[in-house]
Amino acid sequence: MLYTELIRLWDEAVQAVDNRDWQNALAKLGQISDPTSHPAVTYYLWFQDLDRVIAKDERLAVGFFQRAAVHMMANRLEEALGDCIWAQKHMRENAVIDYKQLGLRYKLYSWQVLYNAAAVHCRMDQWEKAGEILMAASQEKGARGAPMDQAMESISRREVIAPLFVPEGVVFRPRKQDVEALRPRDFLGKPEVISPKLAESQKYMSSIARNIIMIYRPVIITAYFVYTIYCIRNK
Repeated sequence: MLYTELIRLWDEAVQAVDNRDWQNALAKLGQISDPTSHPAVTYYLWFQDLDRVIAKDERLAVGFFQRAAVHMMANRLEEALGDCIWAQKHMRENAVIDYKQLGLRYKLYSWQVLYNAAAVHCRMDQWEKAGEILMAASQEKGARGAPMDQAMESISRREVIAPLFVPEGVVFRPRKQDVEALRPRDFLGKPEVISPKLAESQKYMSSIARNIIMIYRPVIITAYFVYTIYCIRNK
């Protein structure tokens, strides 16, 4: 598939997501014959294709984070916990990773990964471990706020906490310059339409200029010859 065609379909899929037209978004992505050409493209596909995304970028922390949440919802707790561990590893000791440069308007925080790990342990009935992890998460950058406070209260009451996901509608987007390059360009420009009045005015001014040259032409020629003779005599 041509790169321009891939960008076009990808952009149309993103626009469908913005309009919450999920079926059309999937249909557009389904037309991409070679989704392996960019790891971000497959991110939109169904749950099982998250495996393909991670296979293309094995250090994509946000991919492991999202897959962990999906595993959790499917009650695949061992897989979810494993993905939380890998996500934390690929954070590479960063408190936050901004994926804007990759086309994803999302920042993944270390506390979010730990939060989901605590959510897994809740489902495993490992409440003490869940509390310890959540306490560690609360010390991370950006962890203060309602979600963390509510989670601590839930665990104290031994209530399962819901996993965190990348927000709905937040998807990888093609580069703006790549999308703009798809638009047709007019290198010749648009023809200018000159009004009759403007054309007549230009014709009139040209006529005046010619008359001035004809009137002063003898004077200019005479002055030139006088100057030439003067220069010769004074050598």
